[in-house]
Amino acid sequence: MRNDEKSELIDENEPILSVRKQCEIVGYNRSNVYYEAHPREYHSTEFREAVMAKLDYWNTTEPAWGVQKLIPLLEKDGLKASRDLIYELQAEMGLKTIYPHKNLSKANQNARKMPYLLKNMRANNMIWLPNLVWAIDITYIKMGMSHMFLTAVIDWFSRFIVGWHLSELLDTDPVICALKSAFSNYGYPAIINSDQGTQFTSDDYIKFLADWGIRQSMDGKARWADNVVIERFFRSLKVENIYIYDYCSPRELRIGISSYIDRYNSIRPHQSLDYKTPFDVYHSVNFCTNC
Repeated sequence: MRNDEKSELIDENEPILSVRKQCEIVGYNRSNVYYEAHPREYHSTEFREAVMAKLDYWNTTEPAWGVQKLIPLLEKDGLKASRDLIYELQAEMGLKTIYPHKNLSKANQNARKMPYLLKNMRANNMIWLPNLVWAIDITYIKMGMSHMFLTAVIDWFSRFIVGWHLSELLDTDPVICALKSAFSNYGYPAIINSDQGTQFTSDDYIKFLADWGIRQSMDGKARWADNVVIERFFRSLKVENIYIYDYCSPRELRIGISSYIDRYNSIRPHQSLDYKTPFDVYHSVNFCTNC
């Protein structure tokens, strides 16, 4: 007997048999009797994109703020969004709040997690020349009333952006495209570090690095600081460029990002580099590990 057929047999007004007893007799979950399914609230594409743009802004400027703080901030902008919608959009965007999360879901059993190889290297200043370690990550980029995803690859030692790729898709192919571009222009590193996103635990990505003889490193779970150099680049890109210019097409966005990366690499001084540019530091060593 199907559940809907069992449900029709349950009578909440039955004077002799309680609802619990009726459910036991027909083998029906009692909680279903009191549950009224409600249709999923509909939101227009324009509304969802507006909420996503604000979520990205607050995640960039205040990455430790959770949903409790975000709901009233969105309401001030005339965007009344439920907790469920915020969680849904954050997952769609790949956003991570930087506080310890409860482990509410099991990891994908097919995902192959790799160790974090940079802990001792960072603690002992062992990342001392270009192309020893690269970092890679993906971020949401606002574009008019739509969005795209940017994959970027950065040299850890020099903060030099060696490759990037802009895509409408949040999957593995753009990641591999960004790496192929970087390899073509700058050789390849000994180690590439990423987070534990599905793009970086996929068989295609793992095989791609293995074919090049590159060691794969992954952040610890919810350890945003393990890949801090690429996170800082994304923050600079958004605050100094994306939030200022209203790019309305993929072409405009690509031109804008390309221009910003050129300035970031060659003109913008970095405090962590003693106010040198990434270009100067990257090219100050006339050899690299695997070129």
